[in-house]
Amino acid sequence: MEQLKAYQEANKQRYLDELLDLLRIPSVSADSKFEADVIQTAEFIKEKLIEAGADNVEICETAGYPIVYGDKIIDPNLPTVCVYGHYDVQPADPIELWESGPFDPVIKKTDIHPDGAIFARGACDDKGQMYMHVKAFESMMANNALPCNIKFMIEGEEEIGSPSLGPFIRANADKFACDVILVSDTGMIANDVPSICTGLRGLSYVEVEVVGPNRDLHSGIYGGAVGNPANVLAKMIASLHDENGHITVEGFYDDVETVSDEEREAMNKAPFSLEVYKEHLDIDAVQGEKGYTTLERGSIRPTLDVNGIWSGYIGEGAKTVLPSKANAKISMRLVPNQDSETITRLFKEHFEKIAPDSVKVTVTPHHGGEPVVTPTTGIAYQAADKAYQATFGTAAIPQRSGGSIPIVAMFEEVLGVKTILMGFGLNSDAIHSPNEHYGLFNYYKGIETIPYFYQYFTEMSAQ
Repeated sequence: MEQLKAYQEANKQRYLDELLDLLRIPSVSADSKFEADVIQTAEFIKEKLIEAGADNVEICETAGYPIVYGDKIIDPNLPTVCVYGHYDVQPADPIELWESGPFDPVIKKTDIHPDGAIFARGACDDKGQMYMHVKAFESMMANNALPCNIKFMIEGEEEIGSPSLGPFIRANADKFACDVILVSDTGMIANDVPSICTGLRGLSYVEVEVVGPNRDLHSGIYGGAVGNPANVLAKMIASLHDENGHITVEGFYDDVETVSDEEREAMNKAPFSLEVYKEHLDIDAVQGEKGYTTLERGSIRPTLDVNGIWSGYIGEGAKTVLPSKANAKISMRLVPNQDSETITRLFKEHFEKIAPDSVKVTVTPHHGGEPVVTPTTGIAYQAADKAYQATFGTAAIPQRSGGSIPIVAMFEEVLGVKTILMGFGLNSDAIHSPNEHYGLFNYYKGIETIPYFYQYFTEMSAQ
């Protein structure tokens, strides 16, 4: 491993320059105006995999954006690790809140990242973390140190729910046959407290529309006499939680996993400062479901949140109208035993039922995914823990994440293998937000740590 570390150290600047080039491409999968950029990003990944030494590298067409595939099969008798990542990114909006251009990466020092962090959309989610694997693979290939077989599956639709990945994997299961899926699209507790994600919440994402009169109306002439869709929508959304923070959709909690008191106690022993948490977010108090801590609310409990809401006139100055319609995007994060299709149906039925007769309501499902829990007893977890110990000098803490990677459950269903989630980002890295960033320490530490996982996983698989 010393030879690999020397190679990585000698190529640090190139590793960084390549990532910055990747971050300059605005691969926003949710917005069709960036279609050419998303395709360009796939081509970028393809070329870098070829340069790193992968075989059979190709851009696999799907019903949507393509999947970049590559492999290195050194011995069919050795274990095979399939690396999953995504090259698409979230929209950068609101642009005006960025301190620098979202696709013009800059490096700045912060209190949490004193060695510097890359500020750009996708820096942490997931270009920076995905690209660690390409560079770790390159370092192993350059030093004849690859201990097992590797496959790459890098997609371009994760941020819109991976609609094309499932059908493609089902139709090409043999192509992606492996012993474990390796993903870096999660985080760790702190730069000196590594952790392994052992659970992900599922997702149900919907858009709602409330329609009243057939056109915007004069608020003086019609106000108070006609249902205002904006007022109605606000009242309907407010009713989705009670005074204790519980979600009021009928049947929403029927299948929610009951986490044992022992596991909850262990979870709350993780290093966490509520005061630092509030200070970082510039809030005076936290809010959430009664009876649960902040750590629990963000991981083992389901949620319902408005992600966007709009209606009427929002331009400069005043325009006194009663809007014709109002819209909102709503996401529900789900926990083990909840089913995304069931939750979407329950929400639709509830939202339509609580609508007054003065408006018409439409609920449009967008995408969803199932929650997963990954075992801490398998060799993949043990290999990952040993890898963190080798580079961080301390054991990793198992931790459930509040985020969602919908395709993890699909991998287990279709490919019959578990996923190991080795994330190197931090919760403070502002993923999905303005000023997203990723620490240089984290980027380089990931490249250093990943080869150890391959080594230990191969060794343990032979036992």
